[in-house]
Amino acid sequence: MVMTDLLKAEEIKKALDAFAAETFNPKKFFEMIGMRAMTAENVKKVFQVLDVDGSGFIEEEELKFVLKGFSKEGRDLTDAETKAFLQAADKDGDGKIGIDEFEALVHE
Repeated sequence: MVMTDLLKAEEIKKALDAFAAETFNPKKFFEMIGMRAMTAENVKKVFQVLDVDGSGFIEEEELKFVLKGFSKEGRDLTDAETKAFLQAADKDGDGKIGIDEFEALVHE
């Protein structure tokens, strides 16, 4: 499955362009691409695409490349952006983002 099966390519491009030069904000990004309106089932499908190694978690190393999961034109997150994203979503403090934490961040 690819992201454009779940989200509109134009919305992804617009959101990626918006964060090309400014600090990445995951909540704002998810809202811009229409994820806040998605069902829990579709958010889970997005999560599975971003969980590159299939571990059931999005780890810090995967987070760095999260925008590439939405589009190959996406940029890498900086170390500071990666850590801020992890801190915003990792509610249990285990150093990775589970599906429940991801869904909570998307629908927050």
